[in-house]
Amino acid sequence: MKGTFALFDIAGYVALLLWGTHMVTSGVLRGYGSALRRSLGRFLGHRPAAFAFGVCITALLQSSTATGMMATSFAANGFLGLAPGLAVMLGANVGTTLIVQVMSFDIALIAPVLILFGTALHRRSDDVRYENLGRVGIGLGLMLLALHLLVLTMKPMENAQLLQAGMQALADEPVIAMLVAAALTWMCHSSVAVVLLIVSLATGGVIDAPGALALVLGANLGGTLPALLEAHTPVARRLPLGNLLVRAFGCVICLPLLHPLAHWLAPLGATPARIAVNFHTAFNLVLALIFILPVQKLAQLLVRMLPEPPRPADQGLPLYLDEAALDSAGVALVNATRESMRMADMVEGMLKGLVEIFGKDDITRATAISKMDPFLDRLGVAIRQYLADLVGEALNEEDGERSQEIHAFVINIEHIGDITANNLMEFAAKKAERGQDFSADDIQDLAAMHSQLMESLRLAIAVFMRGDLRAAQHLMERKELLWRLENDASDRHVRDLRQQRDGAGGDVYLRILRDLRRIHSHLAAIAYLPLERAGLLQARLVQANASHLAEGKA
Repeated sequence: MKGTFALFDIAGYVALLLWGTHMVTSGVLRGYGSALRRSLGRFLGHRPAAFAFGVCITALLQSSTATGMMATSFAANGFLGLAPGLAVMLGANVGTTLIVQVMSFDIALIAPVLILFGTALHRRSDDVRYENLGRVGIGLGLMLLALHLLVLTMKPMENAQLLQAGMQALADEPVIAMLVAAALTWMCHSSVAVVLLIVSLATGGVIDAPGALALVLGANLGGTLPALLEAHTPVARRLPLGNLLVRAFGCVICLPLLHPLAHWLAPLGATPARIAVNFHTAFNLVLALIFILPVQKLAQLLVRMLPEPPRPADQGLPLYLDEAALDSAGVALVNATRESMRMADMVEGMLKGLVEIFGKDDITRATAISKMDPFLDRLGVAIRQYLADLVGEALNEEDGERSQEIHAFVINIEHIGDITANNLMEFAAKKAERGQDFSADDIQDLAAMHSQLMESLRLAIAVFMRGDLRAAQHLMERKELLWRLENDASDRHVRDLRQQRDGAGGDVYLRILRDLRRIHSHLAAIAYLPLERAGLLQARLVQANASHLAEGKA
């Protein structure tokens, strides 16, 4: 019975270790995930920076799995090149060993202090960042406490014959030991926790140094599996597969050399636990040194192994809304942003040839544009549902604001698609049926207004993607420009009608001008949220209203 209770104790302490790791990871992502995302884009111009970023972010997150999931999603969506992404993963593999190095020392005395400090900060702070910093403190304390309890539980089991026999059987079969550790790591989604468990087993004398090294190899191999198995497209699988190939290469080289490796590492620390920890660091550091230079060639190999599949014929199917990324708000928001940009690209394609459609009565093209609206609507519904699934505890304040921006952008793009496909294309069909022609002046004014509209679309995309306040202000200022263009074109057209000049298109032309201005209003609305948060929206609206009142009195 004592052995049974001891196994339950070990399982409970391992669960506590995993929960502590989860608290650290979620605390960092919720409190500082937005800053990490910005850093990911800023410092990944070349391999050394990408490698250093991988080391640092994994040391913060306490999880190379979390780093791998984030980098995999960014690489799949085109926000991160495959070669820099591989360099990030090489750094992440080294970064995770630093955590194990620190945790392997006897620092359990500070566990109560970390838990006490973290609890006070989490409960008393109104600032989300400090609240999540408290979560990180609690998580670190729980990890240290779990490791201390594991070591205490393992000590009396050193002479347990059944456990000794089982661990000795694993040590005698290093391939099986490696596979068992890989499966355990995959189930736990944490190589840190599994390596620390191996260290606890070695500290308790339950396993010798070569057996511990075989298990460490398995933990490294298993740490690559969650990101690979949760990737749903060939493009998304490239980065985790590259990481798997790198670590599998290391395992193949090291597996026959476990006893010599244990002997070579003994001068740095003779105990099995210290040998296992140092081997974990050396293994990943050597692999990083080997693969950091040929990482571009590895990226090319992965592209050949996993070519991009042909795009689906149904443009309404989302390509980037990965359900597995919903656990990480930062990654999920990047996915939703990329899908939203697909909608913007579709709308840009719909708007591009408007002048030619009305000038040449191109009914074939008008019909094709009308058929795009259902695709836009379905994508919009999918993105909004994805954002709804994301809402919850995982969103910090900045992520919540970004979610609102994406939601507003999608709605405005949908409205633009509706106006273009349903109203403008209907007017094009009516114009062709009635055999009406627009005059050269009509086409010229229409082209001028359309050109300004396309420029505003580019500004709106800059506001959405980069939060560019200058572009947002410029976009708002252009409302008056479009209003003036519409008024001038309408006045001239009405004068032409009165003079019964050739080319008058009746009220169709005036409705086209009105709908172009409506489209611009939806583009300008994309600037509202960033301007409002910067405290610039109210002043801009007051200034615009005053300008319109002055114009009306004149």
